[in-house]
Amino acid sequence: GARSRMEKLLDCHFINGALVPPAKGQYMDVINPADETVFGRSAAGTEEDVNLAVAAARQAAPAWGKTTGTERAVLLNKLADLVEQHKAALSAKEAADAGKPIQEAAWDVDDVAGCLRYNATMAEALDKKQGTAVDVGMEEFDTKLFYDPVGVCALITPWNYPMLMATWKVASALAAGNAIILKPSELAPFTCVDLAFLAFQAGFPPGVFNVVTGYGAEAGAPLSTHAGVDKVAFTGSVATGARVMQACAPGIRNISLELGGKSPIVVFPDVPVDVAVEWLMFGIFWTNGQICSATSRAIIHEDMLPKILPRLKEVVVKIQACTPLTPERPDVAFIGPVISKGQYDKVLGYIAAGKAEGATLFCGGGRPADAPPKGFYIAPTVFTDVKADMKIWNEEIFGPVLVCLEVANLEEAIALVNDSPYGNGTAIFTTSGAAARQYQHDTNVGQIGINVPIPVPLPFFSFTGSKKSMLGGHHFYGKAGISFFTRPKTITSLWTPDMAGPRLTMPVMGK
Repeated sequence: GARSRMEKLLDCHFINGALVPPAKGQYMDVINPADETVFGRSAAGTEEDVNLAVAAARQAAPAWGKTTGTERAVLLNKLADLVEQHKAALSAKEAADAGKPIQEAAWDVDDVAGCLRYNATMAEALDKKQGTAVDVGMEEFDTKLFYDPVGVCALITPWNYPMLMATWKVASALAAGNAIILKPSELAPFTCVDLAFLAFQAGFPPGVFNVVTGYGAEAGAPLSTHAGVDKVAFTGSVATGARVMQACAPGIRNISLELGGKSPIVVFPDVPVDVAVEWLMFGIFWTNGQICSATSRAIIHEDMLPKILPRLKEVVVKIQACTPLTPERPDVAFIGPVISKGQYDKVLGYIAAGKAEGATLFCGGGRPADAPPKGFYIAPTVFTDVKADMKIWNEEIFGPVLVCLEVANLEEAIALVNDSPYGNGTAIFTTSGAAARQYQHDTNVGQIGINVPIPVPLPFFSFTGSKKSMLGGHHFYGKAGISFFTRPKTITSLWTPDMAGPRLTMPVMGK
């Protein structure tokens, strides 16, 4: 049954309503980042598996696309019910798979269910939009707008929120009536297979929701270039996103790219020190800074910096290393391991680069003293005396590293925010309404927090971005969330007894 399946690690793809072993019989070890042991094995998919999944999706797409949004909403809500029923098992897998504290993983699973339910309402709303009348200025013509599914969508998702970020795409695509192939990160694939298995249990037809696990080169690349895929939605690094974009170019395939960030947080001296420190910590050390919207660049007013730094160090050094199953304590802030040895080495490399470039390592910078003997643990790290031309200021580290730079005024802060290839988001902390208004109007980013960190996606608004952080129309959540996965179709009709319409004349330039 579903319960016994959820208690196991599924080492297969999920294709056409069934668990399918890899075509070439190859598997990959998935490492628990908290102790460096093999957590489980996952199917190492190849082009043969991708072909099978795309064929299943193409077969299922026509009938599934003809269902109503209301019918799809019923299934999305049933899937949300099953996710909630299996919350304990899914949370435990997610914690061990991604190295998250168990309470964070549990919150993520709650958000998965909430995302599914929200998109159920979007599917119902889509029914109400079908056949929207368009006034073309001539009563003889009847023009209406419909929204069709695009067909088969490839969804390629990251490892930092394995099940949740997959669901951001999955729920919107299914709500719009598309058949999908999900390719999760090879570093944390298990709960994505579980999600497809539960979707089938909820009543989604075979072939509508398929999952192929594997490495990017062997599974992700053939999925991106497959002629049977109508749209591609990718979340990951800028470098990989560029390769996905190149792969889609020959087929003129519509894509969305949700990529990196180097988001700044601005703090002015009219804010209480403890408030500023709390949000600085939350913005960068939550999920180990492994979030594209992490506020990893601190732009602090020169009058505030001397007040903040002593208090910041006092609380940062108290953060404790934890394993995924460490019980939550309200009096202790915990931090888990980063996802992998590769990420561990990358972050330590940036820390070394920061010291070599002349920045001051204010605290952290190595392995926590209280960390277990094994595991990819990095102490929460803060750099000061950072310059705007340094590598650690400009490049996405994707780890628990905060870099601080002081400014004399708001204009300097805004210039630093905009002088970046990324445009994910930003936050400002100030009691001045005038400063906040100027900041929100003059910064070129997708989302802005005023006296809160960058707002994470919620059902009520979309997660957007600019420059190298976001390309395409898939703005997670909000009313725009489903639009990427639909294809507008305009129907204009003329119904008269003699089928003769009004007399039309070509417009003349200048008249």
